Amino acid sequence: MKIIISLSMLLSVPFCFAQKNTTQTNGFKITYLKSSNGTQLENQDPIAVFSTETESLITTEKFLSGKAEFPFEQTFIDHSKKRLVQLTRLGEQTSVATTDSTSIQKQSFEFTEETKTILGYKCKKATTTVNSNHIDLWFTNDLKIKGAPTVLGQNLGLVLEMNRNNNFLITAVKIEKQRNLSPKKMLTDASKGKNESVDLLTYRDKVWKSRFTTIPVFENEIINFSDASKSNDSILRFANGTVIVRKIKLPVIKKGSQIFIDVTEQSNGDAYDRTGSVFIIPTDKSISFLDGLKNGIKTLPTYENGNTKKYQGVVQTQNYSPLLELMRFFTPFGIKQYNHLQLKGKTWEESVPYRQDISELQSALDNKEVWIGAFIGNYDKGGHKISANITLHTEEGAKSGNNVLIPLFNTTNVMEMAGQDYATMFDSDNGLLVEFVLEKDLKNARLRYISTGHGGWENGDEYLQKKNTILLDNQQVYTFIPWRQDCATYRLYNPASGNFNNGLSSSDYSRSNWCPGTVTNPTLIDLGDLKAGKHSIRIKIPQGKPEGNSFSAWNVSGVLLGSE
Repeated sequence: MKIIISLSMLLSVPFCFAQKNTTQTNGFKITYLKSSNGTQLENQDPIAVFSTETESLITTEKFLSGKAEFPFEQTFIDHSKKRLVQLTRLGEQTSVATTDSTSIQKQSFEFTEETKTILGYKCKKATTTVNSNHIDLWFTNDLKIKGAPTVLGQNLGLVLEMNRNNNFLITAVKIEKQRNLSPKKMLTDASKGKNESVDLLTYRDKVWKSRFTTIPVFENEIINFSDASKSNDSILRFANGTVIVRKIKLPVIKKGSQIFIDVTEQSNGDAYDRTGSVFIIPTDKSISFLDGLKNGIKTLPTYENGNTKKYQGVVQTQNYSPLLELMRFFTPFGIKQYNHLQLKGKTWEESVPYRQDISELQSALDNKEVWIGAFIGNYDKGGHKISANITLHTEEGAKSGNNVLIPLFNTTNVMEMAGQDYATMFDSDNGLLVEFVLEKDLKNARLRYISTGHGGWENGDEYLQKKNTILLDNQQVYTFIPWRQDCATYRLYNPASGNFNNGLSSSDYSRSNWCPGTVTNPTLIDLGDLKAGKHSIRIKIPQGKPEGNSFSAWNVSGVLLGSE
């Protein structure tokens, strides 16, 4: 239950009314600057500490000048009660606060005989260790007050310098006398609107989450195979429920921001490892993948490479852009639904989290209204349950990335359960060829390439190392073997994985760039500067031959990145 109270109540003794009058007395303002490896940090917001004999307030110069951006935090310390109040303004009329009576009291220090003078005051040295960080605190008792630029060392005296690991310093650069000073009143005056009082962990969680933007995409959505799967006002379902799609609006994203996608998955009935993908459906041309979802796979352009087969919607054409893949992931064997399959010494995970940096795709997301979809290939009525979010994190001083993004190919048969063919085009020497035209020169071009091999029997490409070769304008630019050898790391996500006589589980075996319960990372391939005009990219993989009803396939996606 949320508790909304006034800050004056939070600052008072618990369950008692605050005093009407706030004591004002003489004190000091101490200004601190940060430096790293001997160099003062640029464009920093100086720390400002206001201290009297009984109270301190930690704030910043930007807050004092009214230029602080949300969220910003201030900390009030009641030295007589050894208690602190942390308050963070989340918005113009919203604050969250917590009271902590243990952090200060639990601090322990070792004292040395060393001394040095800072700003004319003799300082003593105290040392401590916090999370394996060695910290030296230089403090003085000459001013008869207590205070520090952080919560650490509040009971020592007035801390004038904090040295962490001999490479990061917070140092006092100015001490000014203050008349009629009340740190408590300063904090109360800073509070506006609703103030929510919460426990310490909840406070930290709220403050942490306020530092970035979370955009919900899917929440506990079922991806299954059933005639009963129906669309609603917010989620469209296709291919018998194995594809879900919704439209979302993304905000303006500051240049250089870090962008992440999060997916959480549980089995809702299906026991097998399955291919999953989260993607954007480009709508910049006259035909989109959405047409195929709504009207059937045959409405999409087909690709042929001479092996007599036709592949629908896999490469870009003059009037069609393929799916822009945000994340390729793989479900484990039956997580959550099959946790009752017990093994001694194994405690199964309840869900599998996938989290991936997709910052290089910013130009496809920035201030856009887009169709985002998710696919998990399965033939199970219960299927899988997923949630997904996109988070935006502003990065100070970060450089802008590419401003050109062109989806070139995506062979993952997202509409498998509605008739889309598997990507078996690599059985031909021609492999996969996509041609494209650049209207302008492209600088620092890169190919964002995702590749996974499939064919789940003994001689299938899922379990064989196969070289991927990428050619630009018929010239080889990159070759590598996509392969994962860490699959056994994820055993606790795979309760339904089969166990073999040799002591291994199916989920332990190395695979062609994926494991049950993992994300497949993109490979970023440098292509150099490309001139305006016509170009081509060809992907060649020595795909294995079929055996009986078993066959191999390769799911590859490619996005051209660069700057004009």
